[in-house]
Amino acid sequence: MICVKFSDDMGKNEEGVDLGGPRREFLRLLMDTIARSAMFEGKENCKNLALDSTALRGDWYYISGRAIAVSLVHGGPPPNFLSPTVFSLLVGNSANPALEDIADLELFEKVKKISQSTTLEDLEKSKEPLLDYLANAGCLRPMRSLRDRDLLVHDIVMFQVIHRVQGPFQRFCEGLKTLGVLEKMRRHPDSFRPLFCYEPHMLTADQVDDLFNIHLSPEGSNRRAAEEMVVTFWRDYLQDAEEEEGPSKLQKILAFATGATAVPPIGFSPAPSIEFIHRGDDDFSSTPIFPLANTCVNCIRLPLHVSYQLFKEKFDFALGNTSGFGRV
Repeated sequence: MICVKFSDDMGKNEEGVDLGGPRREFLRLLMDTIARSAMFEGKENCKNLALDSTALRGDWYYISGRAIAVSLVHGGPPPNFLSPTVFSLLVGNSANPALEDIADLELFEKVKKISQSTTLEDLEKSKEPLLDYLANAGCLRPMRSLRDRDLLVHDIVMFQVIHRVQGPFQRFCEGLKTLGVLEKMRRHPDSFRPLFCYEPHMLTADQVDDLFNIHLSPEGSNRRAAEEMVVTFWRDYLQDAEEEEGPSKLQKILAFATGATAVPPIGFSPAPSIEFIHRGDDDFSSTPIFPLANTCVNCIRLPLHVSYQLFKEKFDFALGNTSGFGRV
């Protein structure tokens, strides 16, 4: 198991032992960074491999594959930003990318013009700006009929999206072999597809509520009555968050408690929980007004407010002013 320590701007490490929270936060930041890197191109949630000389020189494609494998095994988020084309190739299947998979807008427009040619004369004219590219791609050949047009477009797309990045793809695969992940992907592709390819999945208030085990005081005690009132505030707060801001605020609440904005593929360990802060607990001389979180054990500790409006106000303040993590 990896152990993560974050540091502040002065380079001072945080105190305590990583029991899960810093690791999940680090892996979440790592997956976000990989998705935004120059190693990938295309739409936000449907990216193909890009050809980047700096990444090749630094062997970043291997490192990114290795990082993704570690994230999946060690409780981090999945890399669900890859295109179906890349995933099919990773699991050993054939792929048939579409014209829209070309991320280079200038090239896309030129190839689109070829695809829209209706006569041989138009086809030859639309080819002219791409003669050097076609020669490098091995696609430069005479067009004898309009049937050759579709084959040419197919060859260009295959070259641009797949053949051109074979070097990066092989290193990416080598990285994914870490901890046996690529082997399992090829054995169970249907199970891994939702982890690598984006599927709309909106976090709901009920789902967040179901994640948390609520630790109540013994039934019949004065503490229990106060805690049960706050439980209703907690559930109302989740419902309001969903109605007001949708999944984005629910993700913030989940990250506040666990360091992760989504449930990891292997689940949370330990399971997220809710405890309550009573006056006199943990050296509090007065009743605390803000919720506290321990991401190492996935626990939120709720103050015992007597009105929902105050509970909501203080929880919103806590979410908006959480300093988060620094450098790792």
